Amino acid sequence: MARQRSAFYDTIEYIGPRPEKPKRPNFFGGWVILVIAAGIGFMIGRPFIPFLKAAQAGTSAEEANMVISNLESSHNMGDRLAAAALVAYSSAPVTYDDTYRTIDYPNGDIPLNRGKAEDVIIRCYRQIGIDLQQLVHDDMEENFRLYPQLWQATGPDTNIDHRRAANLQRFFSRNGDEILDENNRPSREAKDYHPGDIVTWTLPNGDAHIGIVVPSPLDRGNHPWIVHHLDSGVKWENVLFDYQITGHYRYPAATVQANAK
Repeated sequence: MARQRSAFYDTIEYIGPRPEKPKRPNFFGGWVILVIAAGIGFMIGRPFIPFLKAAQAGTSAEEANMVISNLESSHNMGDRLAAAALVAYSSAPVTYDDTYRTIDYPNGDIPLNRGKAEDVIIRCYRQIGIDLQQLVHDDMEENFRLYPQLWQATGPDTNIDHRRAANLQRFFSRNGDEILDENNRPSREAKDYHPGDIVTWTLPNGDAHIGIVVPSPLDRGNHPWIVHHLDSGVKWENVLFDYQITGHYRYPAATVQANAK
């Protein structure tokens, strides 16, 4: 007679975690996440690149004074404007301030220890006898609709119009020389930028920005540098091509400068 198996052997109880079906490796997951993270890190860190470059460059007021002495003796208006820009760099610190203020007209200004990029431009031009506050206002009174309509203004405002990069850009394009390459765009060649030229950019965050072309320190090679005020004081930096250039101007125009000599 056949021997019967005990029911004990019919079921084997497994004690432990439930076995799972092996997952297929995700080829895209790891490296795609790394690429996205690297891209985000680059975009966040990009505004700090000029600051890091300036820290490495270590430009000083003494170096600025050496270049200023070479520029101030020039009869060229662009050289004298560049000298004024370097004086602004080497002077007392200026705290970034973009607030609207009621100021005098003409020759009005906010406190000298405060300002932004446009205020550097205005103050430097005044050092060579040109009041952009009045000139921009006069042009906007006659041609208000030709200027950017970005601030819901219904007419010119002597307190703020000249302190906006977009308005200065339009004024320089209308009344100065706009410097363009063979493709009708601002050049990407350093040789095309001269001391005293005005450059406008779009920053990574979309804001308009403006600065003055100046020489580099005497021992750093013959390259165009920029004096500008971004957010941490007036800087003298090798940042001409660090942002998207939207305009390149010489004001006054070359013909005006020639007639003034």
